Amino acid sequence: MKKNTHLTKKKMTGYLGEVLREARLKAELTQADVAERVGMATEVYGRIERGNLTPSVPSLRRLCVALRVDANAVLNLTGYEAATWLQESEPTPEESPQLRRLLRTLRQLDDKQLSAVGYMARSLVSPEAG
Repeated sequence: MKKNTHLTKKKMTGYLGEVLREARLKAELTQADVAERVGMATEVYGRIERGNLTPSVPSLRRLCVALRVDANAVLNLTGYEAATWLQESEPTPEESPQLRRLLRTLRQLDDKQLSAVGYMARSLVSPEAG
């Protein structure tokens, strides 16, 4: 009986990882984007997607919210109506993958580095007429 339980858990974890990966790709997010949004290491999220790790219930809930996917679908449950917060909204320009990567990088800079980047960005937006 224990072997069947392990096999069932492995199948469920694999299915869960596939669904999360599909939702992430549909949302045009990287693994790092999702991991940052839910507060976990990118490597941990990668293990979940590959079906090598089952997330805790709180982590699964945060993943469902971040990816706008119904937990019932992630857990392969049928006969449930999707929650209203799952309705898709158009991504805003602020949510482009390039901007998310840039913001993740900027969060790692100190004040002096941020000031230098801000100066460069302002000069790109409004170069002085010369």
